[in-house]
Amino acid sequence: MRRTIWNVPNVLTLIRIVSIPVLMLLAFSSWKQRFIASSILFFAASATDWLDGFLARRLNQTSAFGRFLDPVADKLMVAAALMILVDWHHSIWLVVPAIVIVAREITISALREWMAEMGKRASVAVSYIGKLKTTFQMMAIGMLLAHKPIYDAHGDLMLSVWDELSYSLLYVAVLLTIWSMMMYLRAAWPDLKHSGH
Repeated sequence: MRRTIWNVPNVLTLIRIVSIPVLMLLAFSSWKQRFIASSILFFAASATDWLDGFLARRLNQTSAFGRFLDPVADKLMVAAALMILVDWHHSIWLVVPAIVIVAREITISALREWMAEMGKRASVAVSYIGKLKTTFQMMAIGMLLAHKPIYDAHGDLMLSVWDELSYSLLYVAVLLTIWSMMMYLRAAWPDLKHSGH
């Protein structure tokens, strides 16, 4: 019997993608509760990332379409949330982590595609550090979305204890982002080095 791509795990992944424009509309609305609502939506969408993977294995509904779509959904959600936060915070301390995180995702995606063409995609499979990076990243972004940025009379961002904790988690995520990227590049380096031979 032929499997359909419209199984429960893939539908959850698609819901995560559909929630991205909802998040953008919510974040830039004039609703007073948009900050906490954006955070709840982001955390709920992040939870489906774990849930769709769990259900795919539990229900034996893994598919090539799901393996393609799941990381795409994750990257789109993170990129959208980071764009929102950069607009909200107007701070170099958030712009730099956002650039590092997005640049890493682009680099690793390109690396995986190239390794797949060589039949060695397993060499750059998701690592434990990569999963840990994702956990810290989701926690930090979700927490930052929950709190309205406050500025002083000079227009400088004022950080509350909540913000300081959120930024700390974000910078831990950035360190793990760089670490995991170096691990992937190191694993692929023998093939990269000899690819021109």
